[in-house]
Amino acid sequence: MGAGIAQVNAQNGYKVTVVDNDEFAQKCMVQVAKSLDIISKGKFPHEVRSQRKWYDDIISNITTTQSLPKGCEHADLVIESILEEKDIKMKKWGQLGRLVTDECILAAHTSSFSIKEVTSVIEMRDRVIGLHFFRPIWKMRLVEVIETDATSPKTMASILPYIESIGKHPIRCKDTPGFIVNNLLYPYFLTALRYYESGHASIEDIDRAMKLGAALPHGPFEFMDVVGLDRVRHVCANWHEKYPDDPRYFPSPTLDEKVRQHKLGMKTKQGFYTYKSSLY
Repeated sequence: MGAGIAQVNAQNGYKVTVVDNDEFAQKCMVQVAKSLDIISKGKFPHEVRSQRKWYDDIISNITTTQSLPKGCEHADLVIESILEEKDIKMKKWGQLGRLVTDECILAAHTSSFSIKEVTSVIEMRDRVIGLHFFRPIWKMRLVEVIETDATSPKTMASILPYIESIGKHPIRCKDTPGFIVNNLLYPYFLTALRYYESGHASIEDIDRAMKLGAALPHGPFEFMDVVGLDRVRHVCANWHEKYPDDPRYFPSPTLDEKVRQHKLGMKTKQGFYTYKSSLY
């Protein structure tokens, strides 16, 4: 997700610094290059020179560093997009609060946690928001913008036009775990899994039914492969821990087994279906 966020900003003229260790910074740049290659084939089908310049201009907008202080230096906006583990996120937020300027906006990217909860360790809460992008970021238009009860009107007035400037459509959400899309989507995933596990229909027929009968672009199992089965399981596990008596989030043995086998969807070329390419 961090690679996609860096890419869409760089594509729209922003200077971006990616903070991570060398291995993951290199993986980030490889992911950006693969995505740009897909986009360029539609944008410049016969113009190699224009394609090269477009590509080089975007890549030149991205730098990488292992130093969090250096990455935050002079930043107008810092987007935290690390592992979806609450304790790890809160530790990182404790560091961020000491490194940014007095004007910098701080954004948390999370699929399942409350923004107020993971950012509670810092003081400048009027400049804190949540930004929830959707995979694949280069293709999906929506960004959920989450304001807490401490987010200032000035912060919201700055962030909404910024989201539009990177070619995305901002939707304002209250600070509830999962926000709008995931609050509706993940119970749908688990309902489909339980329907399959009860023997009512095959995976393929459930997907066909939702595409042909509900006019959805993906069936639930196809969509889980896009999202990543490990991510689906992780989010559902977080919510099951938080709401242990809510049947919507009870674990699925089918999903658990796929993750155990490391069949995680498109990113591993095998999930509920098999794929030739690992990039959606």
